[in-house]
Amino acid sequence: MAKPQTSRSSPSRSPDEPPPTWSGEAPPRTTRKKPKQPVTTTRSTQPTLRLFLMHLAAERGLAENTLHAYRRDLEDTDDFLTARGLNFLSASADDYRAYLQDQSRHGQSTRTVARRLAALRVFLRFLIAEGHDRDGILQQLERPKPESSLPKVLSRAMVNQLIASPDPKSTLFWRDVAILELLYASGLRATELCELKLRDLNLQVNCVRVIGKGNKERIVPLGKAAHDALTSYLMECRPKLQKSPREEAFLSRTGKPLDRIALWMLVERYGRKSGLLKRISPHTLRHCFATHLISGGADLRVVQELLGHSDIATTQIYTHVDQDRLKSVHKKYHPRG
Repeated sequence: MAKPQTSRSSPSRSPDEPPPTWSGEAPPRTTRKKPKQPVTTTRSTQPTLRLFLMHLAAERGLAENTLHAYRRDLEDTDDFLTARGLNFLSASADDYRAYLQDQSRHGQSTRTVARRLAALRVFLRFLIAEGHDRDGILQQLERPKPESSLPKVLSRAMVNQLIASPDPKSTLFWRDVAILELLYASGLRATELCELKLRDLNLQVNCVRVIGKGNKERIVPLGKAAHDALTSYLMECRPKLQKSPREEAFLSRTGKPLDRIALWMLVERYGRKSGLLKRISPHTLRHCFATHLISGGADLRVVQELLGHSDIATTQIYTHVDQDRLKSVHKKYHPRG
């Protein structure tokens, strides 16, 4: 306990070193000042994992603890694969299942295993977006789905709840509201929204020009809510995001064009924040767009054109989604309804 004041002020002692008054004992956990390992620093030698971590840090805006959780979970997966001479690009679905089973055998809780599976799914989606052939692996790792699965559709009230979830205090508020409004108002695919250029937005006539699959062009009208949100985004938010001249309409917090992974994560995040139990993606809002139009009485051919479907059979699935309307029509017109 000698000279605690002198030792505390000594310039030669490292700031991370405990004062002598602790008699060599480890400092209390609450006073530990050693910084966490940077999220983009990983012991893994896999370049794809480092790229993913850099993407999370630059684009997601997640809490630091969440970023570190992704890193730790995927490093653990990488350790398992490396010990078997595998990596994220060579492992099969069975290899990934073996890892998850190994986690359970070694006492990891169901919640921990589920979290690591979720992290792995997000990473596999990133690899797919980067051009790696992991789509089949991802599908095999998804939860079992019914053979005849109809599109998942939110009610109108749930869509309103989702669109109302961005924080008005956030610097990205108007961007995120504009994205959610536009997805629902126009039924755009994720890639179509990310590739929108400023010249494609014609707010004077309230429509958007879309280049869809097969480089096919279509014009989609906008509602008042989407028009107002886009106007606010372009006037108040986008100028602050743009670091250099960009023709893409939607930018990330770093000023780069928003990519599909970031868009998917954005929609999913607001789905969780709004308290919706269903798994939300940009395509969910495309399903809502089509189903709500048909339930409101829109002609199937018009909906086909708005969606950019080349085959009306693809559009017809939405007539089966609106079960309430089908029951209502049956009850009204069938002689024994």
